[in-house]
Amino acid sequence: MPRITIAEIRAMKGKEKVPMLTAYDYTTAKLLDEAGVPLILVGDSLGMVMLGYESTIPVTMEEMLHHTRAVVRGSKRAMVIGDMPFMTYHISLAEALRNAARFIQEGGAQAVKLEGGEMMAETVHRLVSCGIPVMGHIGLTPQSALQIGLKAQGRTPEEALRLVKDALALEQAGAFAIVLESVPFALAEFITQKVAIPTIGIGAGPGTDGQVQVIHDMLGSYTDFVPRHAKQYVKLADLIRKAVAEYTQEVKAGTFPTEAHSYKIDPHVLEEGKKRT
Repeated sequence: MPRITIAEIRAMKGKEKVPMLTAYDYTTAKLLDEAGVPLILVGDSLGMVMLGYESTIPVTMEEMLHHTRAVVRGSKRAMVIGDMPFMTYHISLAEALRNAARFIQEGGAQAVKLEGGEMMAETVHRLVSCGIPVMGHIGLTPQSALQIGLKAQGRTPEEALRLVKDALALEQAGAFAIVLESVPFALAEFITQKVAIPTIGIGAGPGTDGQVQVIHDMLGSYTDFVPRHAKQYVKLADLIRKAVAEYTQEVKAGTFPTEAHSYKIDPHVLEEGKKRT
């Protein structure tokens, strides 16, 4: 079965909503793929939810490639998008191209995502010109948190205008989709109407062309912080704690494992073995 293509994603705009989720390992990617999720993002959010960093900033290319390869191995149909980490696409066009190419060649991803609007348009254009599909990301950009903070963007006329210009610049540069993060829903809907490529919202309301969530937020397994925009479809952390506590209790009590969880041996073979020892 062939993977979802850029053309298929673009064709979904105005016809059907585009669901996207993050994944960072083989098992999760396999489950998302089997559930029919068309876009899987190997987000640099793995810095917090997988590696225990305080932010996305410490995440390296090697860490991203390690997790991207696992996600690619676990999926067959979904398009896998690698999230370019902090300062791997800012220093020069050559370095941006080299690192994006690593996601495709070494990681096996089908596209990359990078943060920034007008200021990144030239980089996006260069990557796309070289055959690397790019998803943009504007609004709250976590890699810029030290400068802009972790707060909604586009609440003033100046910020709103900048985001519209950013979206149009990314579209013109050749991005196939744009993530709108923590943008007021009316502004996100306006941007969605202004561009011909799909917008993927996270904390941007229902008016975007699609939605993305961090899988650990959606499943309720990451408890350090629950974003306002996240909906917990299940509280997996509670289920895991309960299961582990039950396992621990049974091991201590000697009630697990039982014969049902054990392998058998022919009594004659066992006796022969005992004699030989």
